[in-house]
Amino acid sequence: MLFAAQRVHVAARPRFKMAAPMATARVDVSGIKDPKLDMCVRRALSVAPLALQIVAECPITKARACSLALPHCVVNTPVFMPVGTQGTLKGITVDQLEDLGCQICLGNTYHLGMRPGPELIEEANGLHGFMNWKRNLLTDSGGFQMVSLVELSEVTEEGVKFCSPYDGRETLLTPEQSIAIQNSLGSDIMMQLDDVVSSTVTGPRVEEAMKRSVRWLDRCIAANKNPERQNLFAIIQGGLNAELRKACLDEMIKRDVPGFAIGGLSGGEEKDDFWRMVTLSTDHLPREKPRYLMGVGYAVDLVVCVALGCDMFDCVFPTRTARFGSALVPWGSLQLKQKQFAKDFQPIDPDCQCATCRRHSRAYLHALFKCDTAAMHHITIHNISYQLTLMRAVRQSIIDKCFPEYVKSFMRRMFPSPEQYPKWAVDALASVNIKLD
Repeated sequence: MLFAAQRVHVAARPRFKMAAPMATARVDVSGIKDPKLDMCVRRALSVAPLALQIVAECPITKARACSLALPHCVVNTPVFMPVGTQGTLKGITVDQLEDLGCQICLGNTYHLGMRPGPELIEEANGLHGFMNWKRNLLTDSGGFQMVSLVELSEVTEEGVKFCSPYDGRETLLTPEQSIAIQNSLGSDIMMQLDDVVSSTVTGPRVEEAMKRSVRWLDRCIAANKNPERQNLFAIIQGGLNAELRKACLDEMIKRDVPGFAIGGLSGGEEKDDFWRMVTLSTDHLPREKPRYLMGVGYAVDLVVCVALGCDMFDCVFPTRTARFGSALVPWGSLQLKQKQFAKDFQPIDPDCQCATCRRHSRAYLHALFKCDTAAMHHITIHNISYQLTLMRAVRQSIIDKCFPEYVKSFMRRMFPSPEQYPKWAVDALASVNIKLD
C-alpha cells in the first residue's frame, strides 16, 4: 500500500498536570482504515480541544474571519503567530508580547528538546509555566530542521538522525519522540513530524517525503497522550507537484485531525509556484478546520494568502529583520542604521501606537544602534506590533465586507505605482476576483 503505516513501538510516558481542559467535541473517525494503528488512532481522534467558528466570509475571495477556541484563550483569525524558538521571542518580554495583544506564539520542539530539555520544562508545568505565558502556544515538530540543518541530518523511515549543533552528539527524532516532547511542552497546538524537503527539490524524493509524511502522521496520532487537551495538526506536503499535493490532501483529510497546515513552501521557490500550491490546498481543505500556512511573514504574502483562504501564519522575519535595524512600515521598511535617519525625529510610523513609536524617534534608534542592543529590542516591539495590527485590520475588513477594497488600498500604499506590483500577487489576487488598479 502506498500509505501503509509502519509497525512501531510507542513508549509509555508520564503525564504532567495542566489546567482543566475546555469542553471537547466529537469528530468523525470513519476515514481511518489502517488496521495496524486503527485502534490507537480512533481513540486519539475521538476528542479534540478546539472549536472553530467562522465569523465572516468574503463573498468575493476565499478570505474568512474566524474565532478559534483553544485551551488558553480564543484566537481571532486571520492571525500572525510570532516565533519564540526557545521559549522566548528574541528581543521582547512575555509581558510586552501580552501588551501587544498576541494570542498565540510558537516554540521549537527540536531546540527545546535539546536544551533545556523536556524533563525540566515538564517539571515547570509545561512551556506555559516555564515561560510564564498565559495564552496559547503552538509547537512545531522539529521537521523543519531537516532543511535548516540538512548537513547535520539523515532521514530514514524510523525518523531523523541529527548531529546536535550544540555538542555534536547524535540524536534520533522519531514521530513518537516528537510527540512525546510536545506532550511534555504542553502546547495547545502540536505539529506532526513530517518529512520535509526543500521546496526547490524535484524528482522521486518529493513523492517519498509526501508518502512518508502520511505514514508519520498516523504514528503521531497514535503517540499523542493528551488528545483531550492538545490539538495535533497534519502538515500537507507534495512540493510544487499539484498531483502529489492533492494526493497528500486526500489522504490526510481522512484522518480528520483538528487542523491542517500547508507545509513545504516558502523555501526559495518561485512565487508563481508558491501561490498556486497555496490555493490548491485551500480549495480542498475542510471548511470547518483551521488552515495554517507555515513560514510566511512578509506583509504582501500575508494579505494575498488571506485572500486565498489561509487563517494562520508564522515567520521569524519580523524579529530577525529587527535585529538588523529594519523597521516594518505600511510602505515597506526603514533601514534605521542608514545615515539618512540620523536627524529624523519622527517616530518609525506616525500612525503606529506601539510603545516604540510613542516614545522614540528614528534618530534616537539610529544612534542607539551604535552603542546599545536595546535598539533591537525597540524595533522588535514595533515589528511585532506592525504584524499583529496588520492582521487585525485584515480581519476587520472581512467582517465589514470590504476586504477587496482593503487589499487594493494596502497595495497602493505598499508600492509607489501599480507597475511595481509583483506579478505573482496580481495573478494570485485575480484568481480570487480582485483586479488591482
